[in-house]
Amino acid sequence: MNATLDELLSRAQHGDREAAEQMIVENSGLIWSVARRYFGRGVDADDLYQLGCVGFMKAMAGYDRSYGTQFSTYAVPKISGEIRRFLRDDGAVKVSRGLKERAQAIRLARERLAMQLGREPALSELSDELGLSPEEIAVAETATAEPESIHREVGEDHFTLEQLLSADGPEDTLLESITLREAVGHLPEREQKVIALRYFRQLTQEQTARILGVSQVQISRIEKKALTALRAELC
Repeated sequence: MNATLDELLSRAQHGDREAAEQMIVENSGLIWSVARRYFGRGVDADDLYQLGCVGFMKAMAGYDRSYGTQFSTYAVPKISGEIRRFLRDDGAVKVSRGLKERAQAIRLARERLAMQLGREPALSELSDELGLSPEEIAVAETATAEPESIHREVGEDHFTLEQLLSADGPEDTLLESITLREAVGHLPEREQKVIALRYFRQLTQEQTARILGVSQVQISRIEKKALTALRAELC
């Protein structure tokens, strides 16, 4: 970030409204570049841009130079996340009522079985209880899962996927890049599945464990090993 934008951001974070507005003007191209990815989904382009501006303002409020990333790198997932949240909750992309009801039934059945068994039920036990296939359970839980950010700390070292993959480009570019996908492709199959579920489909460790039929502790270990391998290959 150049000195001018750095100064503007600092002023905006200290409540200078004019500086915040100037930051949006200076970064309108970035906001539009993210908003364009969601064209054709039943929401007006200007509305997508305004949603992007809301995400951008959240990025300004939450950015910390100690993250060690450029502000634009930090801002892109915030902009994208605000638009995605609208599309998921209020816009053209909605989770059907039936799928939500199925997810609720799964949650209740899991709690009931956990009380009966004194432990977390296996995916096969949940499947038998509900008469649903493991794939149907996974679809329902994935569709209704709350997305998690690559800024969330993971592993015992408390590093984030963004820190692991930090570069000059924004998050979406990183996640879609050939380099990263090739690196993930070099991992053992189980590690590939964990990374895909955790960071490309944005599931929690608990949800990932349920889908793969292992414990959350195992997922944590597999994830840490996979991230360490990716860091070694990409850094």
